[in-house]
Amino acid sequence: MLSQLYIRDFAIVHKLELSFAPGLTVLTGETGAGKSILIDALALALGERAESGVIRHGCERTEISAQFDLPTQADASVWLQTHDLFAEQECILRRVIERDKPSKGFINGRPVAMQMLRELGELLVDFHGQHEHQSLLKRAAQRQALDAYAGLSADVAVLAAHCQEIHSLQSRLDALRQQTNDRAARIDLLRYQIQELQTLGLKSGEMPQLEEEHARLANGAELLQGVQTISHALYDADEGAVTQILAQTINKLENLSEYDAKLGGLTQLLSEAAIQIDEAAAQLHHYQDTVELDPQRLQWIDQRLAAVHELARKHRARPEELPGILDRLINELSDIENFDSNMDKLEKQIETMRAAYMKLAQAISQKRKQAASHLAEDVSKQMQRLGMPGGRFEASLIPLNPGEISMYGLEQTEFVVSANPGQPLKPLNKVASGGELSRISLALQVVTAGLGQIPTLIFDEVDVGIGGGVAEIVGQQLHTLSGARQVLCITHLAQVAAQGDQHLQVSKLNQSGTAVTHIRPLAKKERVMEIARMIGGIEISQQTLAHAEEMLTHVPAA
Repeated sequence: MLSQLYIRDFAIVHKLELSFAPGLTVLTGETGAGKSILIDALALALGERAESGVIRHGCERTEISAQFDLPTQADASVWLQTHDLFAEQECILRRVIERDKPSKGFINGRPVAMQMLRELGELLVDFHGQHEHQSLLKRAAQRQALDAYAGLSADVAVLAAHCQEIHSLQSRLDALRQQTNDRAARIDLLRYQIQELQTLGLKSGEMPQLEEEHARLANGAELLQGVQTISHALYDADEGAVTQILAQTINKLENLSEYDAKLGGLTQLLSEAAIQIDEAAAQLHHYQDTVELDPQRLQWIDQRLAAVHELARKHRARPEELPGILDRLINELSDIENFDSNMDKLEKQIETMRAAYMKLAQAISQKRKQAASHLAEDVSKQMQRLGMPGGRFEASLIPLNPGEISMYGLEQTEFVVSANPGQPLKPLNKVASGGELSRISLALQVVTAGLGQIPTLIFDEVDVGIGGGVAEIVGQQLHTLSGARQVLCITHLAQVAAQGDQHLQVSKLNQSGTAVTHIRPLAKKERVMEIARMIGGIEISQQTLAHAEEMLTHVPAA
């Protein structure tokens, strides 16, 4: 979940640092105060495209930092581990935008490309209300949501592995067929390349050993001279050796400690140091005896390294990749030399794997169909509760072309909706109203609350065009959803704001003639005043205050 957000010199924000809690966080404020600035800044931290115009007037750069707390098994944590960016259940994304310079992105302190920020961002936060940010507008996310609802995620992972194996076997079979015409020439080339690599005989892990030994042998004389010099200074010098000076010092301290016992501790420390120095001197003497000055061995390693690098250049690979290349060439040669038997074997393997794929894919299709019907019913009911009477939702399953297979089954998933009675069903990305899209997304998220992997959901415009009882239901649904996921919501309605576990007020201040956005968390009494303002406007009566306090008192637990 999002735990902290730091913004500096962005739009009309000078400096802002906010902490976030689990549950439902609501943002409220007067129209034009800049409530969406926080969301826009977070989107930039997650890799959204930026222009220099977002930098605050009179400043040279904008900096945004977002910190997330993540469980180890979260999709985002797995992504971080895969890219060697994991940092103990914590993730810090940072974005720096400067005038006339490319913007910079960082993950846990390491610079990364914007694409990596976007990839990770899609696993951390899901925006609802702005079309370009919504994960549910993407067919892949829709298919994942339906499969999670149907309990099919594990089956689909197995199906994807089947599909990959089929493609791999088919590629080998296609390669065999293409090699029919030039089999003889290819066999000769492969035999020559295999002989070269086998003659070289490079073993896995040998290169680092060779390079280490070469460095030691090539610098043997310098190593020996240096160790002798150090050993002489420590132990072997007739006069002025460190061990002699230390022994004299210890003797003198022992005499002095007869007059002051406090010096006894120093004597013990120096005695221990003398033991360590004696041990170091002994090891240096042993090292001198083992240093190799072997010109013939050095010459052999030079020649071997040269041969390895030459062969690596031939294969356009790194030296350490040569053993793997040898294995691949041996397999290819075996495939070609045993063309007929391998062709038959591959065809049978593909047939067997395709049969296993089809059996599982058809079972998945059947379960998807059943789940799509239930999901459509549940989401449609939620839509109607959220101010869309007659609204309909369907999870449409679009069959692939005959004979075609995919990693995820025999059909594509597309969510289609009709927000109003009499209107045809349209894909989610064709829904014109941002408010309707947000509420449809909320309905879907509520139905699948315990299944989603994205830890933080942000709703903007979710209450546009509604009020009264529907607004209260929207607030309740957001609060219910926040029991499973962290939810942030920008709202204009008191019924929604009253449901928040954390309440942030956005205001616009005048500082030295410049408008500046300020965001602060509200305490309980301040929340009552803000809810009252949202209910009654400028004039706030005792009755309005009482109503606001009552609304806050009757919020159920998530």
